[in-house]
Amino acid sequence: MDRSPAIGRLGAQLDAAASSADWDALERAVRELARQLQALAVKGPWSAAERVALRRLRASHERAAQAGAVAAAGLQARMDEMRDNKEGWMAYALAGATEPGENVR
Repeated sequence: MDRSPAIGRLGAQLDAAASSADWDALERAVRELARQLQALAVKGPWSAAERVALRRLRASHERAAQAGAVAAAGLQARMDEMRDNKEGWMAYALAGATEPGENVR
């Protein structure tokens, strides 16, 4: 039985989660990847077509990892910006809290 379609579905799950930035779905897909590949591997040696599908899966995994790295870098930059501007935001908030006529709840 050709396992290429099953391998292709694994890659499609990674691609879909990464392209939609669904990090929870990507985590689930990556977590299950080894288990699913092991289940497929016990069915015997890989055919040439299946090895091609495995190379495509590896490429999908690498793209997903890169998408995660880019998102993490963007988040880190945003957090750094927020940290760098923290004092200014606090000063602005404190100045606004002492304005006369302010509605206090």
